[in-house]
Amino acid sequence: MSFNVLGISGLPTAWDFKAKQWPELDKREYRIVQGQDAAASLVMDGEIIAAAAEERFNGKKHTSDFPVAAIQYCLDEAGLKLGDIDEISHCFDYRPYRTLLSLNEISARRYEQVYAPEVIKKHFQENFEGLSPDTRFTNIEHHLAHAASAYHTSGWEICLTIVSDGMGELDATSIWQAKNGKLEKLHSITAKNSIGIFYSIFTLHLGFEFNNDEYKVMGLAPYGDPEKYRSFFDEAVQFRENGSLHIPLLHLNKTAEELETYSRSRQYIAKNLIAPRVPGGHLSQDHKDVAAALQECLNRTMSSICEHFSKLTGMTRLAMAGGVALNCSANRKLRESEILRSVYIQPAAGDDGASLGAALASASQHVKIPKTRMPSAYLGPKSEKNTVEALLAGRTADVDYRAFQSFDEQCQVAARLISEGSIIAWHRGRMEFGPRALGNRSILADPSRPDMQDRINALIKKRESFRPFAPAVTLDQAHKWFNIEEGTELPYMLFTVQVRDEHQMELPAITHVDGSARIQTVSADSNRDFYLLLKKVGELTGREIVLNTSFNIQGQPIVNTAKEAVATLITSGIDALFLESCMVTLKSPASNLE
Repeated sequence: MSFNVLGISGLPTAWDFKAKQWPELDKREYRIVQGQDAAASLVMDGEIIAAAAEERFNGKKHTSDFPVAAIQYCLDEAGLKLGDIDEISHCFDYRPYRTLLSLNEISARRYEQVYAPEVIKKHFQENFEGLSPDTRFTNIEHHLAHAASAYHTSGWEICLTIVSDGMGELDATSIWQAKNGKLEKLHSITAKNSIGIFYSIFTLHLGFEFNNDEYKVMGLAPYGDPEKYRSFFDEAVQFRENGSLHIPLLHLNKTAEELETYSRSRQYIAKNLIAPRVPGGHLSQDHKDVAAALQECLNRTMSSICEHFSKLTGMTRLAMAGGVALNCSANRKLRESEILRSVYIQPAAGDDGASLGAALASASQHVKIPKTRMPSAYLGPKSEKNTVEALLAGRTADVDYRAFQSFDEQCQVAARLISEGSIIAWHRGRMEFGPRALGNRSILADPSRPDMQDRINALIKKRESFRPFAPAVTLDQAHKWFNIEEGTELPYMLFTVQVRDEHQMELPAITHVDGSARIQTVSADSNRDFYLLLKKVGELTGREIVLNTSFNIQGQPIVNTAKEAVATLITSGIDALFLESCMVTLKSPASNLE
């Protein structure tokens, strides 16, 4: 008899509660809220079946909306109804803190309207029929969910597991000993000393979005010199002998509104460092230098925590999750550590992945979770052949399309276009789970063309010019172009590595200003179709590498459906869309389809 667990993330009423309680805040301050990145994941008998973020269905990036469409997808993928689910597991558990929260009127109301288990139950009752009275609702501590998502997909029986994000219920960083299918918490650092919140406050101060644009600051950092502001950050984040942190800047906020906006912290930064940047305003060298010092501080902090507890436990394998684990530059420093032997980052490390962790944590109480590395990040929906054909047949006024007789022929045409300088979109198979496009919902181009980065930024992504693009490269050739050992697998685009000195000029579109690249290695096992495309590119260029960026335009989540793919083709500067077994172009002379 099977045991089916549905995991969910998100706090669907958190944003509305904050907006009603503090209606006069700056628009950007409403992003300082928990419960975004709502998602659903399905685990059956310990096996991961499906997972997807709600943003891919409702079109709202980082949405906190109840993940009704993501839930329905997971059920449909497995051929189940909600009544077939044995346990529904939510990745927050505020019940132990209800008494503490009741001491304050605002926090008491927030518990009842946002955190209470009944809130999620009510959303299920309003959105789904057939909920079995035998279905159990379970609340999993937020950091336990993150830890479970990392440990149970790491493939390791024993490892150190570390979670770092803005905050869960109270914790911002937690350290776990993972052994024999169990997770034991060893230490935690509360939100009062959160390195994640600290980084996000500076993200906001630099004119970007809190809880959204931290990766932009990471991309900006190599343009700066950390030396100028290093002393400020050395004092701002203090290390304790027990592996913990003390961040005085975060202790300045006292009142309820100050805690909602971190206004005192931001005032201190403005007075003692630099003035806040206006969103969209000029990026000065000071802004770049602050970003560089901030990133250096994060690198040092995560290395200090991870290495301390590695020494303490004797564990040299590290599994990580939480939003901070999406910082590729900090991850690189961990990978280069002389103390840590191996580092694994769960590919959906943010709160979307906490839905998977909640499901795995619950499932582990009833069945054995297989000790294998996460089999794939391709856990989302796919576009069926008949759906694609019907869609394209109805769009002949807008587009031309060609159906290929074989996948080999399709790869040959796509590879030729890439080698000739075209920008293509590649939409094939199941959508990725997590923030990275890994070859199933990607925009691809030749990384050797000096103008390619500017072309994609200007025509398609319409984003800041300083942000780098990433390479996807076959596992066979990765060591030839990048400073990694032969056979090193980095399949999730979560680590930066150095482009080999002799190839940096040859790969200008994916080489960042500091010579680094956020690499994705591709093998026949990890993504056979994408691997074969890269092989065809290599036959024409000698390089089994493409520039790989997410298939979306600014402000849009990564595309999910075939309909969204065609709509994005029409509104962007993409030259051709490879949609399952078809190639789609805007209405043009027939010669373009040859």
